[in-house]
Amino acid sequence: MSMPPAQKQPPTPPERKPSTEHQARTTADQAPAERNQTTTAQSKTVTTQSKTATTQSPTAGTQSRMGLAAPIPPAPQLHGPWQSMAPWGKYWSGPGRPASMITIAAVAGAAAVAALSLPLDSPGIGWLITAIAATAAVSVAGVAKITTGPPPLVMRPIPWPRAEQFGWAAATIALIAVGTFRSAGWLFALCVVVATLTTALTLVDGRSMRSISVAYLMPLLAPLRALPWLARGLSRPDSGNTTRVRVVATAAVSVFLLLAFGALLASADSTFADALERLVPDLGVDTVFRWIFLGGFAALGIGGAAYLRVAPPDVSRLDRTEGRKVHRWEWAVPLSLLTVLFGLFVAVQAVSLLRGDLGVQEYADEARSGFWQLSWVVGLTLIVLAAAARWAPRAQATDRLLIRVILGALTVLTLVIAATAIHRIVLYTAEYGLTRLRVLVFCCELWFVFVLLLVLIAGRRIRAPWLPRVAVAAGVAALIGLAVANPDGMIAERNLQPHGDRPIDLGYLGDLSPDAVPALTESDRLTNDQLLCVLGRLNTGAMATTDDWRDWNLGEARARVLIATHGNPRVDCTP
Repeated sequence: MSMPPAQKQPPTPPERKPSTEHQARTTADQAPAERNQTTTAQSKTVTTQSKTATTQSPTAGTQSRMGLAAPIPPAPQLHGPWQSMAPWGKYWSGPGRPASMITIAAVAGAAAVAALSLPLDSPGIGWLITAIAATAAVSVAGVAKITTGPPPLVMRPIPWPRAEQFGWAAATIALIAVGTFRSAGWLFALCVVVATLTTALTLVDGRSMRSISVAYLMPLLAPLRALPWLARGLSRPDSGNTTRVRVVATAAVSVFLLLAFGALLASADSTFADALERLVPDLGVDTVFRWIFLGGFAALGIGGAAYLRVAPPDVSRLDRTEGRKVHRWEWAVPLSLLTVLFGLFVAVQAVSLLRGDLGVQEYADEARSGFWQLSWVVGLTLIVLAAAARWAPRAQATDRLLIRVILGALTVLTLVIAATAIHRIVLYTAEYGLTRLRVLVFCCELWFVFVLLLVLIAGRRIRAPWLPRVAVAAGVAALIGLAVANPDGMIAERNLQPHGDRPIDLGYLGDLSPDAVPALTESDRLTNDQLLCVLGRLNTGAMATTDDWRDWNLGEARARVLIATHGNPRVDCTP
């Protein structure tokens, strides 16, 4: 049989690839479906979560059945501390948390101590008690602990003081303690002024002259930021009333115990009653006003110091910056001319000294007229040297050589001028006697010489970041040394020494402080009438104060004993 012929299969057409437009339309058609599926899945998830929330919270389920929306859980609180938006926030951001109750109680206690013990019109032991109380309050300053909510993301630890800052704190206490041992008001006032600088350096670690200057201003600005910081610590909700109640209860119990047992002991012994009467002031309107004024002022100062202790400003940027450098000839030419001028002056002084043209009396008179000008020259030259060290370029070896040669020569010549000024004041003092002003100027000249020697030492390496702090420390040490040496006693002892026909200025001796009484009583150049006249002037002048424990100091106590042993001072005489 013949088979039928196989049918020829048509050729398979080639597979056509979808075009780009076709793929885009297909994707667009499928996208709604996928989105619908995603939405359906999310709806199922939300429904499941809603059922779970309804099961866990009957109230939410009841609200859902009643057609009310379920409550939205609160969003988590964001917490910092955040960067301050204040102009000073970058360099003085603050503590970030309110003050602790211990800080508030310490500041309040130190302010109360200052209000009760601080004398305003004279030196005394009350100043030292106030300084110790303020130091203790600042040392325990801290920030409040967070007891509710999550801890902060960033913790700002309280900086630990450097060893130098402990030294400045000790110097502050030593300067204030001068009022406990010396009765010279002018000396103690100078110590208090310098103590403000050492206090600032205790709280703010300034190193260069610029940072030290800024640090000196910080205690004046800190109370403005300390007030809201202390107020937030006192009113923060997580502090609780328990701590405040305990503080108030402790104070009340302390006052009750002191009053009760003090009254019993005073009634049992008359001597103790007299001492207690001197300790307890009269409660008059002026006393209460004085307490309020001193307490408020002390609270501001101690609160500001506590704020600086917890969050000191960052002044280190001032230590690392360099001034805009000038061209080489812009500083070298004027300072070279100044060096030549100083050289001419030193040469003229040397020739005059070698010839001996002037006698002692004439040279003393000339020293009196030119001493102040030489002192100004030395002080202004130190400023010129500091400016040159900041703005003179030092990148090249030639620049460094010019700095060493010109500034070194200028420093050496300034040392010679300072020595000339010291020599003149010595001659003038030997001829006309010693006074308080001459003692101070002599000490300042010695400090100038020491700083100039430091400049010479610093010139070896050009850069000396330690020089400002060492210079300030030397000045503080010189002032403490002057207080130890008893300047009023030195003045009395020097003026009582025989020197030619110079008479004894009894009027000036009578204007000295009670610190001069030991030197007056030990001298044999005063007759008994002259001594009683000078002691009477001292007793009615510097020592004519009320018998208050806050004004007590060792110098006045010794003077009272010595005056009592020499009989009754005369008050009706004119020295």
